[in-house]
Amino acid sequence: MAKFKELSELSTDELSNKLRDLKQEGLNLRLQAATGQLENTARIKAVRREVAQVNTIFTSLRNKAAAK
Repeated sequence: MAKFKELSELSTDELSNKLRDLKQEGLNLRLQAATGQLENTARIKAVRREVAQVNTIFTSLRNKAAAK
């Protein structure tokens, strides 16, 4: 799991790729949970938290751009 500071240092393109990858991983984890193959259930919560952090960074970048 990446730290918030590490995520905030990424460029917008890197954040977009990270968000896409995290959403794909979340989908895979949900499918594994539905089929009973998921071993680490805590990973679902960690992925959801990371998606929220990336979305928060996107919002702050959007607000900074709008303020200029």
